[in-house]
Amino acid sequence: MSRPPLPPFTRETAAQKARMAEDAWNSRDPVRVAGAYTEDSRWRNRSEVFQGREAIVAFLTRKWEKEQEYRLIKDLWAFDGNRIAVRFQYEWHDAGGNWFRSYGNEQWEFDEHGLMRRREASINDIAIAEKDRRFHWPAPGPRPADVPGLGPEPF
Repeated sequence: MSRPPLPPFTRETAAQKARMAEDAWNSRDPVRVAGAYTEDSRWRNRSEVFQGREAIVAFLTRKWEKEQEYRLIKDLWAFDGNRIAVRFQYEWHDAGGNWFRSYGNEQWEFDEHGLMRRREASINDIAIAEKDRRFHWPAPGPRPADVPGLGPEPF
């Protein structure tokens, strides 16, 4: 199985890979997202460490049960060979209607087929008022073309 674009990445293909990941995560479909990873992909997400597609699906299922109305933007930060680093923000609310913006960085490593074999994510959450949300588009679904990336604005 091949998942283009393939390494070694250029600025253009690394940005394309980041946008493809963003679109998949915004689908909130754990099986679709897990398909971009190797069968034995290793993950660190916050304080959780696990391995394999089944564990990825289970993790994402739990995640999106908790993080409702999830909307994510990822931007390319750096790339080299078969590795990409992204920064991201996403907004969500819990079952009680409390809104959060989550900020983070991910480091990705890909195999020769373009599947991610390693993902390390550091994430923190900040409580926000619903009126302070930045990400408004129909969800689940990809970020529309007219909604900008993160840009240089401060946190």
